Amino acid sequence: MREIAETVVWAFLVAFIIRYFVIEGYYIPSSSMAPTLVPGNRVLVAKFYYRFYRPQHGDIIVFRYPSNKKKNLIKRVMALPGETIRIENGLVYINGVPLQGDRFNRVYFNTGYYGKGEQAVPENSYFVLGDNREHSRDSRYFGPLNRRYLIGRVMFRGLPLKRVQFFKAPTY
Repeated sequence: MREIAETVVWAFLVAFIIRYFVIEGYYIPSSSMAPTLVPGNRVLVAKFYYRFYRPQHGDIIVFRYPSNKKKNLIKRVMALPGETIRIENGLVYINGVPLQGDRFNRVYFNTGYYGKGEQAVPENSYFVLGDNREHSRDSRYFGPLNRRYLIGRVMFRGLPLKRVQFFKAPTY
């Protein structure tokens, strides 16, 4: 009995450490990241990742919502500290250069307080947008995201099985 109890305690301890410090699964409840992630998808988030690396353009991240720290959101990093971002005529401009490519061939809306005009991203902050720009509460509404709210980087989509995918940061 003692051996079984020790095994169970160690198993729970290892599971706790892995879940809270290394990697955790998340369920996608909304369409704010469609078409990349849709409701019902399940992803694995590397919580340790940003202890060693800085967020990069295109990273899909999970973070605590700044106005409700009990709520987690998932968005894409668009602008890094020290960069400027502007949404105009349906395009997103980083440091005055419009984003191009298949990922960005849709209309972006310059809504919300922070979505109008050119914004400078402060140090230790990131401008994040949902891929579904029409239906996403993101940095256009709550402003640049401070690094302290970051939970981790989405590394893998596991469900549904027909959409299994590893995510790496695109360059643009």
